[in-house]
Amino acid sequence: MMLSNKDLQQISEKCISESQILNQLKSFETGFPFLKIISAASPENGITIASDAQLNDLLEAWDAYLKGNASILKFVPASGAASRMFKDLYEFLDADYAEPQKPAEIKFFTEIKNFAFYNALNECCLKNNNKSIDDLIKNGEPKAIVSNLLNSNGLNYGALPKGLLLFHTYNNEKRTSLQEHLVEGELYASNSSNEVNIHFTVSTEHRQLFENHVNDTLSEYENVLGKRFKISFSEQKPSTDTIAVDEQNQPFRENGKLVFRPGGHGALIENLNDLNADVIFIKNIDNVVPDSLKDQTVKYKKAIAGLLIKLQQKAFEYLQLLEKDNTSISSLHEIALFCEKELNNIHPEINKLNENELKQYLKSKLNRPIRVCGMVKNTGEPGGGPFLTVNADGTVSTQILESSQIDLSNPTEKAKMMHSTHFNPVDLVCGVKNYKGEKFNLLQYVDKLTGFISSKSKGGKELKALELPGLWNGAMSDWNTIFVEVPIETFNPVKTVNDLLRPEHQQIR
Repeated sequence: MMLSNKDLQQISEKCISESQILNQLKSFETGFPFLKIISAASPENGITIASDAQLNDLLEAWDAYLKGNASILKFVPASGAASRMFKDLYEFLDADYAEPQKPAEIKFFTEIKNFAFYNALNECCLKNNNKSIDDLIKNGEPKAIVSNLLNSNGLNYGALPKGLLLFHTYNNEKRTSLQEHLVEGELYASNSSNEVNIHFTVSTEHRQLFENHVNDTLSEYENVLGKRFKISFSEQKPSTDTIAVDEQNQPFRENGKLVFRPGGHGALIENLNDLNADVIFIKNIDNVVPDSLKDQTVKYKKAIAGLLIKLQQKAFEYLQLLEKDNTSISSLHEIALFCEKELNNIHPEINKLNENELKQYLKSKLNRPIRVCGMVKNTGEPGGGPFLTVNADGTVSTQILESSQIDLSNPTEKAKMMHSTHFNPVDLVCGVKNYKGEKFNLLQYVDKLTGFISSKSKGGKELKALELPGLWNGAMSDWNTIFVEVPIETFNPVKTVNDLLRPEHQQIR
């Protein structure tokens, strides 16, 4: 496919190469291959369930690690706008009826005083309508309340990111989800210097708002918690944007210019790669709870981090042993058993490898980034989550898959997905340095043959968009991956505004 000089200039300005664009255009035509699944991971096969004694051991391992000089970082993707949280309310604004009718609408207004943002919203109503929320409801004007919540002359929640929304009410304060991440991070990611490092990925248009919010918040939290916070931000790089195409897979143009779209959360592997830390926690911005429920979250965050440290230290010892010329056969077999049983790397024909081949295989599998992922029991329909899959080199490893990566038209593959017992709550802790203390180049461990194609529209015209390999899917495909069951109580996302009314977001102390 030929690109004009004007196209190439536009591509160059975004720091994207012509070959990248051509590969993206080819992906639209060919699609992405489905991954070959061996089975869903389960407690009997790939998911660790720690006993109380094991949990205590892991907690001790993490506490001991924190006493050293290691650098710890919490990484929070926070760039998404909260507009999808208010889908039901936007539909209510556009509805041809004045009073709430649908269950979601009724619940919102019935329990409106339980939202942390109630007082701020009431002030907007008084300012813009000269009426309180109670008065607007009594006068049959509930849509005015929603307008004050969502629109720019009010709280503007429809355009803000989730990190800046008030989530929880306490006796003496109300907290945004960003503030909850500060408090939570202090509980398990504070280093020996009493520093807490947290990095938020944000959108360009919201960065100043985030920085202002942190500046308004930080000194108070540092005084109360007795810690120093180092907060940093980054934005998704323009070079990770992907080209859009029309329904014939030709470049989509608007006013003669190519249209690009953000590459999805998989693009954040670039942001993660730019950071320097020994251990990095990853957790979504909306998965937080009030202080009264933080104990379980903190316990299991520490536990999976303790497991990471124990496995990493063992892998480092083995890699140092493999550097020696005279590694014994018995040692190689011991390392191979660790690689399979502890790190979930399975080589179907490992017994056919000669001594040198086995040594090289073990080096290649051990010397790469490692992540321990919390997995929650499925309480609804099976879907994307932890699986054992076949890699390009014929080996088998544990992976986090989305349902779009599975051939659901194949009854056998679909049945494997339907047997999934756990799902991915995005609860990760990562080791991103090698046994010599050097940073891995995380971009070398991405499966570029994975990705997602979705249908969108722009200016009333249909287009197709390409998302890069997901951050915890294809972007970490070639990492060592360990799954640990964590309680459902540690997973409390806010996908709709009414989720903030659930008991786990209402408990204060």
